[in-house]
Amino acid sequence: MVSDSLGDMLTRIKNASAVGHATVAAPASALNQRVAEILKEEGYLDGVAVVDAGSHKTLSLTLRYMGERRGRRSVVSGLRRISKPGRRIYCGKDEIPRVLNGIGIAVLSTPKGVITGNQARRLGVGGEVLCYVY
Repeated sequence: MVSDSLGDMLTRIKNASAVGHATVAAPASALNQRVAEILKEEGYLDGVAVVDAGSHKTLSLTLRYMGERRGRRSVVSGLRRISKPGRRIYCGKDEIPRVLNGIGIAVLSTPKGVITGNQARRLGVGGEVLCYVY
């Protein structure tokens, strides 16, 4: 039993991109699926699919790489879980963090749903800072 499925998914993405895997399987939940869709929208993943494996569902994530086959590098250079089950981190609408001066994204859970830091700034809402992706 995994107590932090989002942290588990982020670790799987980070490890798979470090060794050059094309796809990675992660536990499916509504939060994981929405974060994966955000990563796809922002260009960090190529595909997100929900696979029904009998009694449980998993997410099949297709990773994105830059460059040729021989010298390809992962688009994801870093993932960091910020708010954890043992310590929640919240920010107000005026305190939304910028990741690497705008190069990366912050993913927040807000009353408007799970959105990026830029969307939260536009909407004028704060929330729980889930992770940084760069």
